[in-house]
Amino acid sequence: MNSEYPVVVVGAGPIGLAASAHLTETGSANIVLERGASAGSAVAQWNHVRLFSPWSEVVDPAAAKLLAPSGWTAPDGDSYATGREWVESYLAPLAAALGDSVRFDSEVVGVARRGRDRVVDAGRDTEPLSVHVRHSDGSEERILARAVIDASGTWGSPNPLGSEGLPAIGERAAAQQIDYRVPDLSDEDVRSAFIGRHIVIAGSGHSALTAIITFAELAAQHPGTKLTWAVRRGVTDSVFGGGESDELAARGALGMRAKKAVDDGYLEVVSGFRTEEVLAHGDQLVLVGDTGARISGVDRVVALTGFRPDLSWLSEVRLDLDPTLEAPRFLATLIDPNMHSCGTVYPHGVAELTQPEPGLYVVGMKSYGRAPTFLAMTGYEQVRSIAAELAGDHDGARKVELTLPDTGVCGGAGLFDEPDADAGGSGGCCGAPQPAELISLGAPPARGD
Repeated sequence: MNSEYPVVVVGAGPIGLAASAHLTETGSANIVLERGASAGSAVAQWNHVRLFSPWSEVVDPAAAKLLAPSGWTAPDGDSYATGREWVESYLAPLAAALGDSVRFDSEVVGVARRGRDRVVDAGRDTEPLSVHVRHSDGSEERILARAVIDASGTWGSPNPLGSEGLPAIGERAAAQQIDYRVPDLSDEDVRSAFIGRHIVIAGSGHSALTAIITFAELAAQHPGTKLTWAVRRGVTDSVFGGGESDELAARGALGMRAKKAVDDGYLEVVSGFRTEEVLAHGDQLVLVGDTGARISGVDRVVALTGFRPDLSWLSEVRLDLDPTLEAPRFLATLIDPNMHSCGTVYPHGVAELTQPEPGLYVVGMKSYGRAPTFLAMTGYEQVRSIAAELAGDHDGARKVELTLPDTGVCGGAGLFDEPDADAGGSGGCCGAPQPAELISLGAPPARGD
């Protein structure tokens, strides 16, 4: 359909750039639109964090082929990248290899069918998609596309502290004292803002475990620092993951280190706490739960309750999304966090990601909607399948083969407290991160791994 137009990829994170690499390999003209000033701009915001997927699992095969003629050498496959290293050693060189196909400072603000809003039936399978773009200088343009691959991620849409999916009463007013991502405590200015303070960590996903380790190290060095871990459900061993049974060793180690921090008494654990209101009390905050329970004398809150997709700029195209997860309907049954861990998600591609709007695909972390535990290799296979479909290789597109590492934790209701996926691309992949520095609590941080 409309083969004279390019495929537009939204987002120059790891999945968006991989999509461009696969499209280039299969001969499909493409344009990547990135609202940031550089490749992996969202990844750069957590450059202090180390992935728990090794290099061998975060480099796309088509991208590696594209990079090879430039003399690029793949990092040691058994080592682990920080966000900064992922950008500098892979994403930035890949964007450079893709050349003029990648356009920065270009935010997609809307997608529609040319000359039609979402109500009109006629021409939806013949007219090109219309991509509306706003550039950083304020200028606007429209790009016509034969297909649109939305790899914009979820990083820009963190869930609120409030337990109902909406900001708690008073949460917006207290925004200056609430962080929605793991702070970079290697930055002395950031670190000093937390020393000697009462910090509440809210959430129980991998990001929360990362924060527990990070702040427990701070408390070990600065005993006046008080930590409270507020979780919406009970804290059982399953919260800490599969440990030594996890096929991603670094992910298992993350949970074990967080559990040790809790066992060693670095945090007060408040379970069954669902934030309903945030009250200002002088320079401090009081968190009020839905049962009336209170956490008082709070200086800072680190709310790590997951992310959600921004669907606002897709309002004029037709989507078939699961009403619970906001993921493509056929994919949602495979990734429901009440049923699946990373390793129990079945391989999937174009068949599960096809939308009622012809030529529109939502991929990467955004394809998981509000579900957690997305891995980069999942996104790479998604875009390989879609690129094959757009090149006319329908058999190849549907031959999806992927073996994912298991968490070592059996699935079931209650496995995840909140969705959590903040480790890559424009919204998260490679599971979740671990701190860049592996440290022993009660001792100065070790340098490197």
